[in-house]
Amino acid sequence: MKVRYPCLILTNLTITTCNMRHTQTEENYLKTIFHFSNADGDLVSTNNIANELGTTPASVTDMIKKLHEKDLVHYTPYKGVTLTKSGRKIALDIVRKHRLWEVFLVQKLNFSWDNIHEVAEELEHIESQELIRRLDAFLGFPRFDPHGDPIPNEEGVIMERATVCLSDVVAGQTVMLAGVQSTHPPFLQYLDKINLGIGKKLTITDNLPFDNAVQLEIDGKPIVISGSIAEKLLVMKPS
Repeated sequence: MKVRYPCLILTNLTITTCNMRHTQTEENYLKTIFHFSNADGDLVSTNNIANELGTTPASVTDMIKKLHEKDLVHYTPYKGVTLTKSGRKIALDIVRKHRLWEVFLVQKLNFSWDNIHEVAEELEHIESQELIRRLDAFLGFPRFDPHGDPIPNEEGVIMERATVCLSDVVAGQTVMLAGVQSTHPPFLQYLDKINLGIGKKLTITDNLPFDNAVQLEIDGKPIVISGSIAEKLLVMKPS
């Protein structure tokens, strides 16, 4: 089913809108490309997109061609795809709505952070920009979602933070957990069990060579986490 979606145009730093129609599938593709891309504008492979969306590379190629015709992506056959300025604006708007809804679900409806992603996936396609503006204001203009990911503002600006993986922090330092690099429910449930959430202070007491495990203290209690877990935890970069 097609939904109405505003195409954002940046003119002299003023955001205006034009009426275009994009399917939810197209929006999901743009969001996926955005998540795989980076500031350097590296090409995103069709295989990565296919694996993320659970479809075939051939289906991805067909959709990419459609998005290219709408000037939403730059496509280089057999190499990959990047977002155009218009495509990036749409992707940022979808990301903004998704993360605002996650904040709402956790803060106002008492959802746990491990079961909000799928609900937010449905809510992110709501058309009304006025609703999202009011939602943002109602929540107090949050800058980060429950997983620590930055929320783009209405102009598409993302407030980044200087973070590093916990696995890169040396013993003797105290850091704050700022984000997670996986929203897989069992992973988040594990963090809940060891009382490790966003904003929690961690003191690294030792870096263990086996499995690159990290020994640390949480609320004064010692715990050892594996290197694979530590690599998925982002902490504020020590000063």
